[in-house]
Amino acid sequence: MQRRQFLMTSCLAALCGSAGLARAEEAFEVSHSDAEWQKRLTPDQYAILRKHGTEYPFTSPLLNEHRSGVFSCAGCDQQLFSSEAKYESGTGWPSFWQPISETAVGTTTDISLGMTRTEVHCARCGGHLGHVFEDGPPPTGLRYCMNGVAMTFRPVDA
Repeated sequence: MQRRQFLMTSCLAALCGSAGLARAEEAFEVSHSDAEWQKRLTPDQYAILRKHGTEYPFTSPLLNEHRSGVFSCAGCDQQLFSSEAKYESGTGWPSFWQPISETAVGTTTDISLGMTRTEVHCARCGGHLGHVFEDGPPPTGLRYCMNGVAMTFRPVDA
């Protein structure tokens, strides 16, 4: 990501920081100090996963990932979404109609930026992934709109 994009993401993360306050005290299976997270993650991953930032639309290489495989949390490697649930939403972010399992992700109410949304986080480490909306395709009608930098991808044949 270019320096300007990183700075904008960091500013957005600061504005959105209130989204994760309710979860800050919640215990997760994978937990690290803030300094440890900064060492483990790239600056972009840290800004999104730990500071609730958002990547610019249409910038994630995972947006155009169409191979069969699994999308996992970049923070802890928790499997999150199957490529079978991925679809083209036209929003500029990787979108899925359901997580890989009912226990893979968690949700919280996000009241930042003057609106109410449902934030999606990794159930294993609490990392911010994106938001879920009720305008997705059948069979769930949901659109899990995820930050690609918050995930990794492993093809089935790897």
